[in-house]
Amino acid sequence: MISLIKVVVFLSLVQMCLGGRRLAALVQQPPLVLTYHKGALLHGALPVNIVWYGHFTAAQRSIVADFLTSLNQQTKEKSPAVSSWWELTEAYLARAGRPSTVSVLLGKQVTDEECSMGKSLKRTQIRDLAAKSAAPNGITLVLTSKDVAVEGFCMSSCGLHDSAPLAKGLKEKFAYIWVGNSETQCPGQCAWPFHQPLYGPQTPPLVAPNGDVGVDGMIINIASLLAGTVTNPFGNGYFQGPATAPMEAASSCPGMYGKNSYPGYAGDLLLDSASGASYNANGINGRRYLLPALWNPKTSSCSTLV
Repeated sequence: MISLIKVVVFLSLVQMCLGGRRLAALVQQPPLVLTYHKGALLHGALPVNIVWYGHFTAAQRSIVADFLTSLNQQTKEKSPAVSSWWELTEAYLARAGRPSTVSVLLGKQVTDEECSMGKSLKRTQIRDLAAKSAAPNGITLVLTSKDVAVEGFCMSSCGLHDSAPLAKGLKEKFAYIWVGNSETQCPGQCAWPFHQPLYGPQTPPLVAPNGDVGVDGMIINIASLLAGTVTNPFGNGYFQGPATAPMEAASSCPGMYGKNSYPGYAGDLLLDSASGASYNANGINGRRYLLPALWNPKTSSCSTLV
């Protein structure tokens, strides 16, 4: 789960002065280590099926679909590439002695524009939506539109990943992710740095690379949760802390997107000279994205593309 508590604490730290940051640097902090708990990890060809719940435009759907396709290492993007960011997840598999290839494949897409379960969903209903498109050794991605409220959305999370049995009575499970479009509900919490933060100094937001604050914010959360799902799909993979609120591959590096980042500052990013948009990864079809730092098991530190 992407914890809003972590985000709030993180952004509040921006009030620290430069002297405070220098002082903190003098204290040698032990390296963060995500422990492997000997459970299953996802690997090989990994289909991601999408459930579009509520209204999404064709342009919004293409932003997400292009991102997922860009994760495949067979794609040829400019450097820094989305696929290079994704390669870091393979280091987790190698460290665990598992097959170290994870090829994301864009699976089937289901549209529920009429919101068959209503526009106020419980988390159990997210699981039920995901189950309709479940696949073994795959991930179901449930995306809810900006006018759909989900239990806990904005109050405790921007999205989540979980698992459930493939069918009643079966031990085999499938993994699923939910992410909501926060454009009108809580962009200051779930679409930062493309919107002014709810807490901390109100610095100007960055320009979203695909011109859509809500969906570009969703990409950050989708990326975070995908990394967490592959490396900790069933709650016994890589994480630190309690299993009920784990620090995972991306959530261990909150608010970090480029070098020299610090609380409230996303880091030194690439800038599109024409649009003024900030990004750190190139995808297919000329797409650009902002992707979160991932904890690197080789260095026990957070790694960014730029």
